[in-house]
Amino acid sequence: MSERDAAANLAELISCRTVSAADERDEAEFVRFRETFARLYPLLHERLELTMIGGSMLFRWPGRSAEKPIVLMAHYDVVPAPAEQWRRDPFDGAVVDGAVWGRGALDDKGHLVAVAEAVERMLADRVILEHDVYLSFGDDEEVFGDGAGRVVDHLEAAGVRPWLVNDEGGAVVEGAFPMVKGPTAMIAIVEKGTVDVELVARGAGGHASTPPRDGATARLARAIVRLEENPAPARLSEPVVEMMRHLADLTPAPVGAVLRRADKVNRPMAMLLSRLGPETNAIARTTMAVTRLSGSPASNVLAQEARATVNVRLAVGDTIEQLTERLTSLLEGLDVEIASARGANPPPVSRTDNEAFALLSDVIVEELDGAAPVPYVQTGGTDSRHFTRISDAVYRFSPFDMTREQRDAIHAADEHLRVDSLERGIVFFRELLTQHV
Repeated sequence: MSERDAAANLAELISCRTVSAADERDEAEFVRFRETFARLYPLLHERLELTMIGGSMLFRWPGRSAEKPIVLMAHYDVVPAPAEQWRRDPFDGAVVDGAVWGRGALDDKGHLVAVAEAVERMLADRVILEHDVYLSFGDDEEVFGDGAGRVVDHLEAAGVRPWLVNDEGGAVVEGAFPMVKGPTAMIAIVEKGTVDVELVARGAGGHASTPPRDGATARLARAIVRLEENPAPARLSEPVVEMMRHLADLTPAPVGAVLRRADKVNRPMAMLLSRLGPETNAIARTTMAVTRLSGSPASNVLAQEARATVNVRLAVGDTIEQLTERLTSLLEGLDVEIASARGANPPPVSRTDNEAFALLSDVIVEELDGAAPVPYVQTGGTDSRHFTRISDAVYRFSPFDMTREQRDAIHAADEHLRVDSLERGIVFFRELLTQHV
């Protein structure tokens, strides 16, 4: 297969509108994706064992040994893409100017295609692996679903203990950290917890022509402002301290000396990170973002209930219980309730002192233009959190170089993946599998 084939395959899979949202999901499009995927990757379907677990596809590629298996993960559902915000049709899958454009190009169909292309090419070459490989492709990651959890149930019942798990996550970046020399390959060794908090303010309702003081919407608005003005304290968790130690080797000597002592200057270093930009701020603290608002059903009717959804990303070390206590204190006196707090605490931190992390790092250096592997805390949630139940080597790394513009396009408009980056990702996964001996 050629680069053009990989890009064309990704473009065709992008055209399947596998949108997964609370109020939007067309199951026929998910079926179309799986049928298209089977047509594009015939050897993968002919020679590997496929187990369907709901909409999740779990492939097993038997190696010479069932010991030390690797799991490569991706998901094929995507978030909505309002067409009016895009320069191109988000589901056209156009290959233009050396890149594949469309919803899912980076999150996460590009990653899925890189894995599938690597395996398909290896099967065509009659490669025999030393160890079993599993491919886990989920369909409900974007709605924090339990598909991956059921895959883990299946593997656990079969006695499978993955030696290495890799999912979407960090990428090869430049300029994310001041004074860091060269590209860094950001490998997430843990992710933040994800919690949706529902706030509600209640009122009597009535006609909008005679509004009372301190109505439900006004109280909810004050609550939102209070959350905005009182962010969680910035601090460095141990995985962030480890990230600093790795970055120290990539910075000028005086800066490196400070980064190596990050644990000794925790608070000042955390405050510095929080001021460098949204990405580094999110690494340094628990964040809260109001993502949905609702009030009255009509413009001339007072709201009996005003609601806000607060999407919280818990820093490593924070818990839902601590979050609820803090929010209760912040909202005191506003007559706004915490209706619910649903989600998950941060999963366990994966090891960096093992052979699995060493293999991942070695292949990155060899195949991705010498990018320096750096462990970090991923701010977004992934399906891989479920796999920490059966493995202490769960990593989150997409082998693509991404500009700041590309990273900003994830869950936003004009998402795209360069074709040459896709091809490097395919080679990366092939080498990862063949070098695991």
